[in-house]
Amino acid sequence: MKKELIFATSNSNKVVEIQTILGNSFNVQSLKDIGFTKELKEPFDTLEANARTKAEQLKNAIGKDCFAEDSGLFVNTLKGEPGVYSARYSGLNANDANNIDLLLKNLSGKEDRTAYFKTVMHLIEQGEHHVFTGICKGQIIETPKGVGGFGYDPIFVPNALPERSFAQLSKTEKNTISHRAQATRAFVKHLQGKI
Repeated sequence: MKKELIFATSNSNKVVEIQTILGNSFNVQSLKDIGFTKELKEPFDTLEANARTKAEQLKNAIGKDCFAEDSGLFVNTLKGEPGVYSARYSGLNANDANNIDLLLKNLSGKEDRTAYFKTVMHLIEQGEHHVFTGICKGQIIETPKGVGGFGYDPIFVPNALPERSFAQLSKTEKNTISHRAQATRAFVKHLQGKI
């Protein structure tokens, strides 16, 4: 029987990505899947604190074990921007295209285009808290390339596969090297020790 995992997110792209990495032993349920419509607050300025508070809010609301994650793109020359604000970088009506446009504008004329994606996953399991982290280093390119992925994928070229952007990689390729894949593999290793 598959182990059910309740994921504190409404982002279907993240659910698919994590379900793909987890494989058939687990069934990932999103907030939408369980009918949870209340907004989970993420008021902090670190991924670690935001992931923890989202997991705690959901655990307190539904009374079941669950996990949350927070991810961000950190650009070195911009002092870590957009960081924890990656999803809403361009304001209240932020979307992927607007976020990319603003980031490229802010990087205009900058020589240092190094950056990294970071994911922090926070699992609450039988009253215990477990944290898993993944980092993927790369470069921000000047022009978006590719149609796959989501978020900043079209402008991020990972050091591990430096010829293509995240958006040009197959799901299998991305799930081999990405920040979320690294955190999820550590997550899976922990879970597999429990089944």
